[in-house]
Amino acid sequence: MKIQSLEDLKTISQKTRGSIYHPNTIKVNIGMASCGIAAGARASFDKAEAAFSGDDGITICQTGCIGFCEQEPLVEILADGKPRVMYKNITEEKIVDAIEDYRQGLFEKKKWILGQMRKPLGIMEDGTENPVAKVSPHEGIPFLEEIPFYSKQVKIALRNCGYIDPDTIDEYIARGGYSALLKALKKMKAKEIIDEVKASGLRGRGGGGFPTGIKWATCAKHDGERSIICNADEGDPGAYMDRSILEGDPHSVIEGMLIAAVAIGSSHGYIYVRNEYPLAVKRLITAIKQAEGYGLLGDGIAGTDFCFTIKISTGAGAFVCGESTALMASLEGKVGRPRAKYVHTVEKGFRDGPTNLNNVETYANVPPIIIKGGAWYAGMGTEHSKGTKVFSLCGKINNTGLVEVPMGVSLREIVFELGNGVPKKKKFKAVQTGGPSGGCIPEKFLDLPVDYQRLAEVGSIMGSGGMIVMDQDTCMVDVARYFLDFLKEESCGQCNPCREGIKQMLDILTDICAGKGKKGDIELLEELGSMVQRFSLCGLGTAAPNPVLTTILYFRDEYEAHIKDKKCPAGVCKALFHYDIDADACTGCGLCAKKCPQDAIAGKKKEPHQLDQDKCIKCGICYDACKFDAIAIR
Repeated sequence: MKIQSLEDLKTISQKTRGSIYHPNTIKVNIGMASCGIAAGARASFDKAEAAFSGDDGITICQTGCIGFCEQEPLVEILADGKPRVMYKNITEEKIVDAIEDYRQGLFEKKKWILGQMRKPLGIMEDGTENPVAKVSPHEGIPFLEEIPFYSKQVKIALRNCGYIDPDTIDEYIARGGYSALLKALKKMKAKEIIDEVKASGLRGRGGGGFPTGIKWATCAKHDGERSIICNADEGDPGAYMDRSILEGDPHSVIEGMLIAAVAIGSSHGYIYVRNEYPLAVKRLITAIKQAEGYGLLGDGIAGTDFCFTIKISTGAGAFVCGESTALMASLEGKVGRPRAKYVHTVEKGFRDGPTNLNNVETYANVPPIIIKGGAWYAGMGTEHSKGTKVFSLCGKINNTGLVEVPMGVSLREIVFELGNGVPKKKKFKAVQTGGPSGGCIPEKFLDLPVDYQRLAEVGSIMGSGGMIVMDQDTCMVDVARYFLDFLKEESCGQCNPCREGIKQMLDILTDICAGKGKKGDIELLEELGSMVQRFSLCGLGTAAPNPVLTTILYFRDEYEAHIKDKKCPAGVCKALFHYDIDADACTGCGLCAKKCPQDAIAGKKKEPHQLDQDKCIKCGICYDACKFDAIAIR
């Protein structure tokens, strides 16, 4: 079947929608994104399939990531007339019991249950409300949208992740998929599409934050063979937003690229994705084939004269290829090196033609904007940063995972409400936003609204949306050294300021962490950082000093302690501290001695223990194991 009209989409939707919202069997949706599989979802899936093979009353299905990675494997079970229940940590040993309990209406195992849903949290792309299944909620089970992790979330880019089978185009269509494409093709002119995107205030979600509508309009003005490129080369440590969208909802990205192609007049597109994302690549290939089968990619799309093809190119893992000109060079088969942008890529980009490049999250936002209107999207967020943003929470935080919130939500709300704060009742110290080139934001700015301008004001960047939380045991000098080491390795080495400046800064930081810091080092780091920012060729270099400059600005006392006192207050830099046992706090429980791999701790039961400094390798195991704060950092 080739889809020709909205009526064709509605026909497919009506056939499939029931299985999503009120299936006539018990439907088991197992989260099979990379995070779920890493936590054991593959074994759970295989066990469920084997256990219920031939059982007409049970259907085992896969879905993407619903965001709460800390609780993986996540399993949603639903049936017509029964509550939609989300189960957490459902390993191979639990999956069969969870399904059988649901079949019998037993919900006593509260520790297994995350919550129940009134309806899926993501918006419907076609503008209609999410259908509500014929459900009688079960008393005593919290609603998912009332749980702190989800309470402030508004899912637009992540609207389908965790709710549909990413390998089934019919389920995407049942959620309103491709209706925006047909509206753009048959009811709108190219300028009207661009004007709607402009009105939305959507800015590029890959890090630069350039207004998407303006980029599209500028690209459309230039003559030549125009190209559409999706940047899926997500390289920031701790960032996995793009991967989750591609694994959970690849058609949303394809539809966004198609709409962009209609708007600027392009006939071909490329998705440049990391080779380290094999599952994302696999699901993209499946999605492209399915879209071609329905006539939504290829020649004469939806019965019009519009033609568009998409090819996938896998990158070799170079961080710098996330930069637009380096990505295009790599796509052309050249070495992935940035070039100066005195001529913008919308004029001369891929193969010297006008090129529109946006990232995964940006394209995923486009279809709902076309259906619901730019004003609807602009109604969320702040004056200069509209809509929602997906963030990955990782590091020293209780609730690791993906969250999508309106721009303007404070760091405090994200870290302490959605993220549930720092583990083990330790003190929050800082949060780094924007990946390895981002800045470290201290506690005093926790009430800062998160948008492009406000983050820049405190020396950080939005980046692609990574957030790494740090606690009292984090050494900020070592953090700066770690990220600068990463950036040195990833620099293309093409320009002197970046190549030599980052190396010199790293050498100074390495000496400081090794107890070899000297007077004037802090000032020299500031001078070098300013030079690298001002004179580097591309965004990698201009942003690289951020971790160093912000840690000096907000944690200068730690630098001075390393240099003047030869101490690491956090107990991370091994040359600058040692562990000792506080005799007044030690209860003689012996746990530290049992855990010590060097047998460096000894003492009688219920009496203060002693630590042999000659044997101690400063591994920190005793510090983590002690429940009485008796292990001191000296």
